[in-house]
Amino acid sequence: MPMTITFFEATPEDESIITNLVSAQEGLKGAEIIFVPEVLSPSNIAKAKDAEVLGVFIHSAVTKEVIEQLPKLKLIVTLSTGFDHIDTAYAKTKNIAVANVPAYGSRTVAEFTFALMLGLSRKTFAAYRQVKDTHNFTIEPFEGFNLQGKTLGIIGTGRIGQNVAQIAQGFGMHLLAFDAFPNEEAAKKFNFAYVPLNTLLNQSDVITLHVPYNKDTHYLLNLKNISQCKRGAFLINTSRGEVIETQALVEALDNGTLEGVGIDVIEGEKQLIDEWHLAVKSSETAEHLKTLLQDHVLIDHPKVAYTPHIAFFSKEAKHEILNTTVENIVGFVGGTLRNQIKG
Repeated sequence: MPMTITFFEATPEDESIITNLVSAQEGLKGAEIIFVPEVLSPSNIAKAKDAEVLGVFIHSAVTKEVIEQLPKLKLIVTLSTGFDHIDTAYAKTKNIAVANVPAYGSRTVAEFTFALMLGLSRKTFAAYRQVKDTHNFTIEPFEGFNLQGKTLGIIGTGRIGQNVAQIAQGFGMHLLAFDAFPNEEAAKKFNFAYVPLNTLLNQSDVITLHVPYNKDTHYLLNLKNISQCKRGAFLINTSRGEVIETQALVEALDNGTLEGVGIDVIEGEKQLIDEWHLAVKSSETAEHLKTLLQDHVLIDHPKVAYTPHIAFFSKEAKHEILNTTVENIVGFVGGTLRNQIKG
């Protein structure tokens, strides 16, 4: 019997690239590949009923209940580095392997970080809206500031954080960093100094986050510590929404602690996307609804630049993601699974 592989959240371009990659692999010869453009949900899970391999992106929650409905499932591949949308612990109890794409688009995300940073420092987002919406060419509201000479605080110094440090050197910025696992070799190479988190917050003109999301980074910035930020600082987040408490962001913007925020991710992102569905689900908790309302306040805030999780989304990064995903499947079939998540 040929292997059945089902991908959710698949675009027509994904379908074309994956089909070509799979066809070139002897180990996947004859595999049946099913592509579903929508996010995995109870209404379409039947399309994966025969899947031995399930491919998903971050918006598809692979819960215990989902896994229970896929009796033939042997491998889950996520087309992302993060895997908090998958119940890896339960998958392990069912002998289902899980693999991710641990390193992709590190330069892509770093460059996008500076797109947000420059958009805030030079107020290009606000200027664009003014001209587009009102045809007003007044420049007085848009005085910005140079990045040169400013202090950039980098929270998380993995591949992305290191790329950010390298780019920041070109702008002539001073660099501070915080990481639970300091990399002194990288610090020397990219000329940044590790400091405690509160010191970084207090001394940085711009703060940028590049940490994975897990129990240790949940609300890393929160109502208790965001007040330690240098008054008038700017904050960028291209990692995961849940590393910052949304209420803390809103309050810091309103009281002037933060002068501007650039976010490509937001707490409760999936709920925001499925807002209509959320609104009619009586089982959703008050806390989820509170987060959803705060998200709207944040997105509509005049000092916020928000993009819909596209920091990773370049042509080069997409090909890297799909290549690694197919390699993960090939490795699994051959008995040497790469990039396996230990549940």
